[in-house]
Amino acid sequence: MLLKKFVKSVVAASTLLTINAFATEPVNLDSLLKTLEQGNYQQSQENQQREAEFVKANNQQAALLRARINARDGLINDSTRFETQFEENEIKLANMSETLNKRMGSLKELFGVLQQVAGDTQSKFITSNVSAELPGRGAFLSDLAQKMGSSSKLASIEDIEKVWFELQREMTEQGKVSRFNRDVIVAGGEKVNKEVVRVGSFNLISDGKYLNYNATTNTLSELTRQPAARFQSSASDLQAANSGFVDFALDPTGGSILGLLVQAPSTEEQVHQGGAVGYVILAIGLVGLLIALERFVSLMIMGGKIKRQLKTDVASDDNPLGRVMKVKDQYPDVTYDTLELKLSEAILREMPRITRNLTLIKIISVVAPLLGLLGTVTGMINTFQAITLFGTGDPKLMAGGISTALVTTVLGLVVAIPTVFIYTLLNTRSKNLLVILQEQSAGIIAERSEKGAQ
Repeated sequence: MLLKKFVKSVVAASTLLTINAFATEPVNLDSLLKTLEQGNYQQSQENQQREAEFVKANNQQAALLRARINARDGLINDSTRFETQFEENEIKLANMSETLNKRMGSLKELFGVLQQVAGDTQSKFITSNVSAELPGRGAFLSDLAQKMGSSSKLASIEDIEKVWFELQREMTEQGKVSRFNRDVIVAGGEKVNKEVVRVGSFNLISDGKYLNYNATTNTLSELTRQPAARFQSSASDLQAANSGFVDFALDPTGGSILGLLVQAPSTEEQVHQGGAVGYVILAIGLVGLLIALERFVSLMIMGGKIKRQLKTDVASDDNPLGRVMKVKDQYPDVTYDTLELKLSEAILREMPRITRNLTLIKIISVVAPLLGLLGTVTGMINTFQAITLFGTGDPKLMAGGISTALVTTVLGLVVAIPTVFIYTLLNTRSKNLLVILQEQSAGIIAERSEKGAQ
């Protein structure tokens, strides 16, 4: 390799000298030989320097290689030693675990039961309303369950006693009615510090309203929808009471029944479920009620005036009987046959005033259930359309049509049934008044007939 480089250098120098010779003026052979000798010496010095650098670099590479080989051999030895130590530790650990299991005996089963009880108790505390007054009870149980899940840690006597204490405290608090102050999220979303009454682990109330406890965020909030007024009044009575016994609507499920109860639609919401047909039924029911009220008052006043008229022989124009009796005075000389016709005519004139609007009430009592039937048919059509479009997988899609169908039927019956009773009552009352007019008319005719016979 070095020889090739030397030959190439000599050739390059010769070529350079030749080129310089042609480029400059001609020289003699002695000067050319001297120049070539100087070039050869300089090239030899450079080659020796390069060879020394190569040898030095080669020695450095060899030293680095030996260092890497020694490091590799050291790592291989460490790996072998660690592997042997690991196998020995595994055997030792297996022996120690077996020894531990033998020595623990029944304690292992006890610790397993303790771990299960700690987990179940933590789940109970999360949903318990007692945690609203005593927060943070589940943290210890969670740590204990995790520690018991590790084979290297065991529960201490203090841990076991604390689990027993938490269970006993939960049972004790379930039988108490406790009062404490806590931030409550009201309907507007604002937090207000209020007095909260806890009824065991069943219900939480404040200001006569039922509260909901969120264990995830550890917050209390008023229910968006409160139950009926009678339940809220019992909550107000309980919070206002200082001692003694108070009737209270308690939810033994801890809020499940209360959650279903507040979801039940109110009477107003049920009426709105009837839709347009339901509104029409209520409107005609209201009209019928107003007419019936007017007729009831009119017939009562009219009946009182007729009773007063029966007690006197002086006819008055402020009542139907008085106007009928005046016919006798208006025709004193006619025969009883003519008088009978005149009295019948007078009674017929009074009949519209007595029986006014009763037919309309009867029509309402008949039309109301028919409108309810119309709403039922309309609701069922909507239901079948929903089934056609979406199937029967989600009952909520059919609930709207079914609600309309059922509510309109109920509204129709609610209007029709009392309207029938009201019509029957008013019709009977008006007929009784007409009977009185006819009785008095028959008496007047009999009296005129007796005078004619004399």
